[in-house]
Amino acid sequence: MGYLDDGYLDLDIERAILASCLYSENAYESIATEIEANDFSLKAHEDIFRAIVACSNAREPISPTFIKKYKKLDEKVLSEVLETSSVVDISKYAKELKEKSTKRKLLNFAYTMPAKINEPRPVSEISDELNKEIFNITNRANSSDIKDMPVVLGELLEEFKKQKEAKNKEILGLDTGFNDLNKMTKGFKAGDLVIIAARPGMGKTTICLNFIETTLNDGKGVVLFSLEMPATQIIIRLISAKTSIPLQRLLIADLNEDEWERVADACNEYSKKNFYIYDNGSASIADIRAILRKLKNQDESIELCVVDYIGLMMSSSNFSDRHLQVSEISRGFKLLARELNMPIIALSQLNREVDKRSNKRPMPSDLRESGALEQDADTILFVYRDDVYKELEERERESKAKAEGKEYKRHFFPNPKQEEAELIVGKNRHGPTGFVKLIFLKENARFVQDTRLNIEQSEFTE
Repeated sequence: MGYLDDGYLDLDIERAILASCLYSENAYESIATEIEANDFSLKAHEDIFRAIVACSNAREPISPTFIKKYKKLDEKVLSEVLETSSVVDISKYAKELKEKSTKRKLLNFAYTMPAKINEPRPVSEISDELNKEIFNITNRANSSDIKDMPVVLGELLEEFKKQKEAKNKEILGLDTGFNDLNKMTKGFKAGDLVIIAARPGMGKTTICLNFIETTLNDGKGVVLFSLEMPATQIIIRLISAKTSIPLQRLLIADLNEDEWERVADACNEYSKKNFYIYDNGSASIADIRAILRKLKNQDESIELCVVDYIGLMMSSSNFSDRHLQVSEISRGFKLLARELNMPIIALSQLNREVDKRSNKRPMPSDLRESGALEQDADTILFVYRDDVYKELEERERESKAKAEGKEYKRHFFPNPKQEEAELIVGKNRHGPTGFVKLIFLKENARFVQDTRLNIEQSEFTE
């Protein structure tokens, strides 16, 4: 324990909170998410609060008689608590306790900082560790990593309750914007790592913009790390999809008066969204962690992070092997998704071997550079458009014919407006794999669901 100031200790507040939980019905439930056992400065008070939590999880009365079943308590301290009057507004007392607890933890952390800074490690590694520790201390939603059985079983019962209530619900996480995909995944869930992969030109970024638009329309915040495309290009694509003005005309600003008005309305709408774009062009997992933690602290509405794409990310380590670098990035994303309790969507490319197969629909083993992506991901989605390959094959045949001096007659004529596409669910920890039929609107670079096409799905995966 480092330096402590008496101004950050208040045993009267601690006793008042504990007494209120023991005497007033529903008092504990009103502050259950606001404070934790380690917010109490006195170990005996911490033990009493842990016993109260255990009683609540076991659905037993929170009273002096029942809490003694779960913890060996200091009788003298318990008597002092029971002699204390309960308070009317326990929430204000809980907030004050949390403030004092956070300041104590920050003081103790500051006491250890010089020793950490002097350790013979890279500055980036030390900085990331310090940032994480400060985030953990100041993040009100953070809970202890070590959980005893009453806590774990209580969480399990709550999860069963939620699952029962949501049995007939289509979405448990963030809405994907596609009904059939929601049926398969139940939405993008907090703490999940979602990998979206495809060969170049299939529409990885486009499908992500679909997901981003749906999340923003639901009033939730989004952070996009766009390492390939500048922020202005991202917004132009979103405006094209929203206004149905062809992307190519937007890029050269060839618009009539009515279209300019629609663009202005769309810009005004986006100005009110909690949408953050990082378009530096390079970032490491340490950079993304630091930025995302900071934004999440500033804006609690943020519920989705998208990274476009893994192949352009730098490694924070000294690994020379790209496979090891991608493994570090992949694991970092999974841990960050759990830490911030939000889904993280990361884009990835596929290796070229998929192009050599007769059936070019991708599978998890086609993920480029590392098997760690397949292992760490909770959900893997592949974007596939058969017409892209048909057009490529057509051009190769035409080129070969010309080289041989032969006349060539085209066999394939692509639709200039739209084409069929598939969103393949290659891995799904929470349900079935399979694919969803979509339509790709070429002029607006947007995917929409074709209600005439049925969902195809296989058995459940792990």
